[in-house]
Amino acid sequence: MSRDPRALAVTVALVAVGGAVGASARHLLGTALPGLWGTLAANVSGSLLLGFLLYEALRADRLGDRTRTLLATGVLSSYTTYSTFVVETVRAEPLVGVSYLLGSYALGFAAALLGRDLAARVDPRDDREVSA
Repeated sequence: MSRDPRALAVTVALVAVGGAVGASARHLLGTALPGLWGTLAANVSGSLLLGFLLYEALRADRLGDRTRTLLATGVLSSYTTYSTFVVETVRAEPLVGVSYLLGSYALGFAAALLGRDLAARVDPRDDREVSA
């Protein structure tokens, strides 16, 4: 992170604005899909988008650092929710909780890999050029 106070202020503002947008989107999704389903939808769609952002940065890097800070650190960090995921998992009936836990991780990883594949379509270079 830069030691320039103006650059730090811009970064903090990007994270704050992104956080407000992400939290608002998460609230709307949770209202439309309450409980486990809303949390699952937020975490899986967030994994997809984060996977895209990560691999887009490794491949084409068209978005730039500020846009990635706004979207990944700001929006997606407040849109996805690990704490709610854990609380809902623990509160669920044991079989439902274990199924939810395993399903959430499986779908989250699959979504991140799909995001990687979508990023490859934006910049269709040979996959061997990307290390990660």
